Amino acid sequence: MPASSQGPRRRQIVRRRRAAVAGALGVLALVLGLTLGGGGSSHARARGAASAGGTLARASHTGTSGYASSAARAGAGSPESATVRRLVALGLPIYCAAPRGNEVALTFDDGPGPYTRLVLAKLHKHHIHATFFDVARNIPLLPGATAQERAIGALGDHTLSHPLLTSLAPPEAEAEMARAQAALERSSGARVFLFRPPYGGRNRTIDDIARAHGMLEILWTVDSADSLGADYAQIERNVIGGLHGGAIILMHENHGQTVRALLGIFEALQRKHMRTVSVPQLLTDDIPSPAQVRAGRLGCGVRGRVASGD
Repeated sequence: MPASSQGPRRRQIVRRRRAAVAGALGVLALVLGLTLGGGGSSHARARGAASAGGTLARASHTGTSGYASSAARAGAGSPESATVRRLVALGLPIYCAAPRGNEVALTFDDGPGPYTRLVLAKLHKHHIHATFFDVARNIPLLPGATAQERAIGALGDHTLSHPLLTSLAPPEAEAEMARAQAALERSSGARVFLFRPPYGGRNRTIDDIARAHGMLEILWTVDSADSLGADYAQIERNVIGGLHGGAIILMHENHGQTVRALLGIFEALQRKHMRTVSVPQLLTDDIPSPAQVRAGRLGCGVRGRVASGD
């Protein structure tokens, strides 16, 4: 080959080799991005959620200007979470779902405890779904219970140590709520976006803290009165009398009389052709209107106490 043509020929070969190498590197980068990108973003989201849950923002007695905004913590990808996020935005407690269907939500407070295994066994045996509002300081009493409760329905935050939140300064109340939320998420392996205040004790500040942490505040339509000393027959009557579409039933998993009343309640559910679902599922299937939520307990025909001994 003439020397005059070797220079352009060599440059052409070099350019082709460089293009091939660049193409191979591009494919490799794409593969690595698809393989690692999801995991990296997931870890970043997890770090962000943990930071939001663990941060105890400064607060005033009058509003949420100092609270950390983390409403996105309600979760993503499921109809329940989308509905919950819309209801969280209202910043008001939920007493019931719309009374359109035949679904009810049984809820149990104050666990885990000595009767939790028995309650779970009965629920499993009779194919009953429920929602559990746990006190985070009780988690070590029964390792693994929160994950089992979540699997049978849903799990909610019932604070760290079960205080009357309205008697605390806002930063203390927020600490009780946020620390419990983080602990329950760690123990159950899933986000916690439901909250129930102990004793039903709430005010505008408590409502605002719950919303700031992406949690939907859940109260109840019917009180079983088990924590007030009702025996199993009274508990049955209280619950069965309130079994109607959209109802949220308050019970406690740390009372033996409640455990004894469960079979009668399950039989009544069958007679009435009622279906038990988790609170998020109830609110998804029969979404309460904003007007109903704003009406509070009056919009749900609440029976029994709401803000006394829980």
